[in-house]
Amino acid sequence: MSHTPVNRADPQTPHQDLHSEQGALRGEHPGRSRNPVIKVADLAWLEFEKPDLDRAEVFARDFGFAVAARTEGELWLRGTFAGSPCMVIRRGRASRFIGPAFRAAERADLGRLARATGGTVRDIGVPGGGQSVALLDPSGLPVRVVHCAEQLPALPEQEPLSLNFGTDHRRTNATQRPPREPSRIQRLGHVVLETRVFARTLDWYLDTLGMIVSDFLFLDGQRGRGPTMTFIRCDQGSVAVDHHTLALHLGPGTGYVHSAYQVTDLDAIAVGGEYLAERGYKRSWGIGRHIQGSQLFDYWRDPDHFMLEHFADGDLFSCDLEPGWAPMSASGLAQWGPPVTRDFLGANPSPAKLREVMTALRGDNELDPARLLGLMKAMSS
Repeated sequence: MSHTPVNRADPQTPHQDLHSEQGALRGEHPGRSRNPVIKVADLAWLEFEKPDLDRAEVFARDFGFAVAARTEGELWLRGTFAGSPCMVIRRGRASRFIGPAFRAAERADLGRLARATGGTVRDIGVPGGGQSVALLDPSGLPVRVVHCAEQLPALPEQEPLSLNFGTDHRRTNATQRPPREPSRIQRLGHVVLETRVFARTLDWYLDTLGMIVSDFLFLDGQRGRGPTMTFIRCDQGSVAVDHHTLALHLGPGTGYVHSAYQVTDLDAIAVGGEYLAERGYKRSWGIGRHIQGSQLFDYWRDPDHFMLEHFADGDLFSCDLEPGWAPMSASGLAQWGPPVTRDFLGANPSPAKLREVMTALRGDNELDPARLLGLMKAMSS
C-alpha cells in the first residue's frame, strides 16, 4: 500500500473535480462502521489453486512477478517492494480463486478478531512465518487476516524514466528507449469481487475489518435502492492510502473479478504489455486511465482466464474524505482509453453465465429482475 502523510492545512474538496460528482443524500450509507472489530492495514496476498504450477510460473514471470518461494505444491509470488508476498498458488485439481488475505496492523489484532468471530489464531506457512485467522464473508468467500513474522527484503526496482515537460528539460543529449521486458511488479494493489449479497458483504468488510468507502456507484433510476458497487480503502487515519484496496459489485456471480498490481509508470505498463502480447497472452482492456481511483490501467488474461491488471499513478486518500456517489456506467469506467470490452465487463454470453444468472434470480439474494436489467443497461451505457 502507498502511504503519504496529508497536509491538513490544505482544503479538502472530496467531490468537486476529485472522485465523484456529489456526496451522499440524507439517509444513505455512511461508508464506514462506527465501531469496527479491527482495522486491517492492507491487502497482504491472494490465494489460488491451479493444476499446473509450471505454467503458472511462466506467466507470473512474464507478467512481472518475482518468485519468493517454490515447493512441489506451492508457488509464492512477490513484487519488488519489501513486505509480504503478493500471491500464493497451490497445486489443485482445478483452477480457482480461494480468497484474499488482509494484513493485520499488529499481532494483537488477530486475537481480538478471533475472540469477536469465534475463530482461532493459527500458524501459517508463509515465507518467513506468520499467523492468521480464517473467516468467511457473507458471500461464502474464505478471507484470512494475517500477521507475518518477517518481511521479505526489497528487490531492485524498474527505474522511472526522466521526462521532459514543456520548458522543464530534465533530459538533454540523451535518448531513452526502455527495454522490451516484463513490467516489474512492485506490489499488490487491490482485488475486485462480485457478490449476490452486496449490502451484507459491504457491511461485513466495514464492521469486521474496519475498511472505509471511497466511492459508491448506483444504477440509473435506482439510487433509492442503494449502491451496487463500492470502492473501499483501508483506514490509517491521516496517512493517505490507496483509493481502493477492495472493490465489490453486485452481480449474478460470487468471487474473483480481477486483481491489480502496481508498476513504475506508464512506460512500464506499455512496454510490459508489448512483452505480453509478443508471447501470445490476451489483453482484456487497455491502456487507459480510470475515473474512480484515477489509475493508469492495462488488463490481461492469464492462461487460466483469470484477469490481472498492471496499474500506476493511483489516487491516495486519508480518512478525512467522505464517500463519493456517482451513476454506474460502462463509459464511466475510464477518462480515456479504448472502449471497454465485453471481455472486461464479463458480458460474453455462455451457458455457464446463463446458468449463473438463472441461479441468482431464483436465490435469496439482492439480484432481482429490476436490478439485473439495471446492470445490463449500465454496462451498455
